[in-house]
Amino acid sequence: MKKSATVAMPRSKGGDSEKITINLGPVDLGQIDLLVEEGFYANRTDLIRTAIRNQLAQHARVVDDTVARRSLVLGLQHFSRQDLEAVRAAHERLNIQVLGLASIADDVTPELALATIESVQVLGAFHASTAVKAALADRIH
Repeated sequence: MKKSATVAMPRSKGGDSEKITINLGPVDLGQIDLLVEEGFYANRTDLIRTAIRNQLAQHARVVDDTVARRSLVLGLQHFSRQDLEAVRAAHERLNIQVLGLASIADDVTPELALATIESVQVLGAFHASTAVKAALADRIH
């Protein structure tokens, strides 16, 4: 039987943390609990965060190279209503590509989003109103 652990991962560049759920076997979970009990980590989340950060550090060059190659915005990118109105006034369309957090302000209407956003690709988290997400559903990759 697998156990679930929920971890809130802090963002290194802006934004709130996101919760993820992972399934671990009882032996893995027991080993984590043992290390916590022995004082190596404050709690399960501390160990899991540390393990994830170590893996990300090990692969940092691959991430950096891929971000550059794919022209991704790294970190936080927020679009206000004024930002999107300026895009519409310039007769342009956005291709949003973010590694981290992309957010669209709550006062952005689905019509404005459709008129200004060509595509959305977010590796991480995408925050927008339910109506905007529904309007952009076929443009989110």
